[in-house]
Amino acid sequence: MTLPRALRLQQLVQPLEALMEGERSGWANLANAAAAVFSATGWHWVGFYVVDQAEDNLVLGPFQGPVACTRLFRSKGVCATAWERNQTQVVPNVHDFPGHVACSSASLSEVVLPVSNAAGEVVAVWDIDSSEADDFTAADVEALEALTAVVSKMWDAWMWTR
Repeated sequence: MTLPRALRLQQLVQPLEALMEGERSGWANLANAAAAVFSATGWHWVGFYVVDQAEDNLVLGPFQGPVACTRLFRSKGVCATAWERNQTQVVPNVHDFPGHVACSSASLSEVVLPVSNAAGEVVAVWDIDSSEADDFTAADVEALEALTAVVSKMWDAWMWTR
């Protein structure tokens, strides 16, 4: 019997936290976080966009899924909205979201969660797309917020060299 998706996500929190505690590379940790959620859910696209302060935009980080937009700009799309408002964005149908940036025509619903550093500044967003409309339940979002809290908690301790 397959566990409900939200429970599978919730069960990732402790193992992912333990894995991240043993690794100082932020890039490696984001890659593992994206891979864990992608593998547990089969969602269309799971990945991170990291704030590029010098360019004042979001740049593509580690992800799982098809090729993605490399940069996302302020005031355009779901990721920028989550970044600017520091608030999780759940979009049941991306075609109904004004200014949606379509990196993949297969994406029909989306959830974007802001990742913050210890100072409370948004440093990245965790972007998750589904090929099904209205695919994200409240329980899914709650579990994803718990996973995002782990990433946020550890962000400042990670090294960001390339």
